[in-house]
Amino acid sequence: MTVEWRPCSDRARERDDPLVATGSRGLQWFLVEISGAWGTRAFLDPPFDTELGRALVTRIEAAGMRPLAIRRTGRREAQTSWRWAFVDSRPGHEVVRWGEVGSPADLLEVPLDGSTGTVSERPLFAVCAHARHDQCCAVRGRQVVTRLAEAYPDETWECSHLGGDRFAGTMVLFPHGLYYGKVDDADAAHVAEAYLDRRVVDEFYRGRSSLTHPVQAAQHFAREEFGDDGLDAYPPLDERWHGDGDRVLGAAHWTVRLGDAAGVITVELAEHLSEPLLSTCAATRSGRVRQWELRGIVRD
Repeated sequence: MTVEWRPCSDRARERDDPLVATGSRGLQWFLVEISGAWGTRAFLDPPFDTELGRALVTRIEAAGMRPLAIRRTGRREAQTSWRWAFVDSRPGHEVVRWGEVGSPADLLEVPLDGSTGTVSERPLFAVCAHARHDQCCAVRGRQVVTRLAEAYPDETWECSHLGGDRFAGTMVLFPHGLYYGKVDDADAAHVAEAYLDRRVVDEFYRGRSSLTHPVQAAQHFAREEFGDDGLDAYPPLDERWHGDGDRVLGAAHWTVRLGDAAGVITVELAEHLSEPLLSTCAATRSGRVRQWELRGIVRD
């Protein structure tokens, strides 16, 4: 029996795949403006210089950072210089620093310790529109980035693969590294406005890149229970894996403690694996993904 192919984001919405705690790790980032076409892997495939791209990605990842290609949306002029951005998303260290070089090879000489570049007072809104990686990012992402650029032209960029293709349109807001998913064009400006007001929009929120998945999940359930949507609400105090279950089969248990003005919030979580699903448009084999269940929450 042949199963009808459908875009991964359509399937995810039909299944109502939860967004909770699906933000991948990213403490620091190095963004490079590549205004032309991107291959399947933006830095590693033509038309970008493959050898240079491999050296650049290796250097960035060796520094514990995440590489990300960015470009403006719409018609773009031929590129004569290459802007870069150093982003620190660690709590208490959030910053965006911009610089520029005359050739892609010069990117290999840019310090990756945040010691150079001009600090920006503006946030950076990056929407995945990486068509060669996943068609959902092209179809849904392009709609989102077009509408967002109308409201915030200076802050808005297309970006390469973020992870979570099935949640397209996906976006990340810098410098805090806030992931959002299942965003449509009418939602994008609302999400950005909330960020500028130092709030999160839980309906589309996937988590913060600087936090672990158990903490992301615990913060989600704390917001549901106690109602504080502030960006800095419920900072993590500690987390503990109990080791009393089989994580492969989906029975892991966690305790996460969060800070709160009214006391300490203790969140008990169960980590499960989903039913098999196709997580990208190109996937041909089903896999399981992590999902989270609230087992208990108290504020002392």
